[in-house]
Amino acid sequence: MEIVSFGETCLRLRGREGIVATDAFPRIVGPTGRGLTADIVTYSHPDGQQTLGLSANGKSSDSAKRKSSQKDERVPTSMETAFLLDSPGEFEVHRVLMSGIQTYRDEHTGEERGANVCFAYELDGVHVAHLGDIGHLLTQSQVEDFGRVDVVCVSLGGSLAAARAAELVAQLDAKMVVPMPLDGVEGASELDRFLHEMSVPKSEPQPKLTVTVSSLPAETSVVLLDPRGRT
Repeated sequence: MEIVSFGETCLRLRGREGIVATDAFPRIVGPTGRGLTADIVTYSHPDGQQTLGLSANGKSSDSAKRKSSQKDERVPTSMETAFLLDSPGEFEVHRVLMSGIQTYRDEHTGEERGANVCFAYELDGVHVAHLGDIGHLLTQSQVEDFGRVDVVCVSLGGSLAAARAAELVAQLDAKMVVPMPLDGVEGASELDRFLHEMSVPKSEPQPKLTVTVSSLPAETSVVLLDPRGRT
């Protein structure tokens, strides 16, 4: 299973079962997608003030899960035929098993910043959690909803401070951590703070992360990814 960053919370997860793109906002990858293609595209939260299939109270709209063949301003043209998911639930699309876990972008059930959906994917037997722009620690019930987590992808510089992000990662007990810093000075500063909280030195970003069940490390490791295709 391979993970490539396209910037911020936009990743491409490629496995034998299919290809998943996360948070592929045109603001990040451009209106044409800059070469990013996928079978499935998941959206965890609204980009800026745009409205997704989730309202502030976490209710999903009728468009929450569907083939994105209709014009959707969120979806770059390179992924207009991908299956779109932006709601909680359990799904199997293109033989990819996924779960959407309802969370929020603040500590007050979305009253301040709205809803967020964390997604858990299984590709090539590796369990990956993408936390989107979550703004709180998980309840025990939410931790159980994730099940086993081998790789956790956590946003930095958004709704959650670095220290809380480290606590959140510890809750999921993953073997590998992929930070997803926002662009700019704030994201870079939060990444430095996060690495300090995790007690790991800053390493050179990699173009991609390739991981198998047998290659998972015994101790938790942090992998920095160099975003692809940014201009």
